[in-house]
Amino acid sequence: MHSENAHSENRQIENRLKYMPISFFAMVMGMVGLTIAWEKASSIYQFNSMIYSTLLLLSLVIFVVLSALYLYKWFNFRQAVMQEWSNPVKMNFVPAVSISLLLFAVAFMPLSKDVSFLFWAFGALLHLMLSMMVMNSWLHHEKFEIHHINPAWFIPAVGNVIVPIAGVQLGYAELSWFFFSIGMVFWLILMVIVFNRIIFHQPMPEKLLPTLFILIAPPAVGFISYIKLTGDLDAFARVLYYFALFLTLLLVSQLPRFARLPFFLSWWAYSFPLAAMSISSMLMMDLTGRAFYGYLGMALLIALSVLVVLLAVKTIKAVRKGAICTPEH
Repeated sequence: MHSENAHSENRQIENRLKYMPISFFAMVMGMVGLTIAWEKASSIYQFNSMIYSTLLLLSLVIFVVLSALYLYKWFNFRQAVMQEWSNPVKMNFVPAVSISLLLFAVAFMPLSKDVSFLFWAFGALLHLMLSMMVMNSWLHHEKFEIHHINPAWFIPAVGNVIVPIAGVQLGYAELSWFFFSIGMVFWLILMVIVFNRIIFHQPMPEKLLPTLFILIAPPAVGFISYIKLTGDLDAFARVLYYFALFLTLLLVSQLPRFARLPFFLSWWAYSFPLAAMSISSMLMMDLTGRAFYGYLGMALLIALSVLVVLLAVKTIKAVRKGAICTPEH
């Protein structure tokens, strides 16, 4: 009887893993983003670096666990993986894996340039491959319709903008410009299409509404990358920062609407863009010497820290209830 129960339990876990979504890696992006933001705050305000170290270790553990689980799915439920990768919405979360590696490269930079390089080299190569795979599917498709697009489509193309943040420091400036160019040009293209969809077509389903926060990430990350590449707060850098700030204000003004949404895994889309905006603001303080930007960066960081705890609790509850990793109806 005991062995039957154990077998039944194992079967249940296996079935859950079959439906494990690739979008789980958005959680890693949010966690590593939070880690980098605390490291930046620690270096500016001389905080104890224990928070940064703890978050980095926790992020790494989450990434390893999720990677192991998804590899299990890859080897045992290949058809389920291929269905997910051919889904017009879900396929855009596949490059969240390579973006996580690129963010680890940034997070490890203060500790070890060698470790940072390993994450960066593998992450940049993988992201280029995944970006090309996704864009190839855009070019040769028979299934995409306007209602499929949402801000998550920024992830594969605009994720390239993250490469210079560690790349310049590692001595690969020209390669960093290559990735930056891809990301920024595709950001402009996709921005027009996304706003066309939002304004002139059916509203996005509730499940995808949190992805609106992804709109903040390209200009906020673009600002950080551009400063790394040029070392100068020029007119274009200001345009990127202030546009990101406007989008943050626009979305934060709609918090009551977002707060009414039921929990979905897509809630993790709130985290990384807010981390990018927090880091951008603290960088802006560095560049201008104006305390206002530092206060704004810290306020966003504190809000983000509370948000990540809330997201973690809700995700654990949802997993326990069986509300995640189930077939979609």
